[in-house]
Amino acid sequence: MRLVLDTNIVVSGLLWGGSPRTLLDHARAGRITLFTSAPLLAELDDVLSRAKLGERLRLAGVEHQELVYGFAALCTIVTPAAIPPTILDDSDDDHVIACAVGAAAGVIVSGDRHLLRLGEYQGIVILTAANALAQVASVG
Repeated sequence: MRLVLDTNIVVSGLLWGGSPRTLLDHARAGRITLFTSAPLLAELDDVLSRAKLGERLRLAGVEHQELVYGFAALCTIVTPAAIPPTILDDSDDDHVIACAVGAAAGVIVSGDRHLLRLGEYQGIVILTAANALAQVASVG
């Protein structure tokens, strides 16, 4: 299964647990294939470097760059597709869609209400982490 994880899912999986962490574990085990892009990695770097996550990073004993590099190593990095503006309320969400189209992914995993409300884009379904896990379990 080919997935693109929105930055909110990546951060949650790297620093907390639950369904986002389980998705990362599935990728580490080779049960799913993750894709990302330079714009999404830049966003991840920006989010993880914010002061509000500093204490969580200290507790985990990692620098934010280590997490970015580790996540990048877990993914196949693709060139995002050129797409028309799609999420007008939050244009950063278009980077997630563009990455998924460029990767020919089947699923975008997000906790973002704009993406979840969209539901699908060019046949790529947009799911919560829990729903994506249910789909992974049904496939294999």
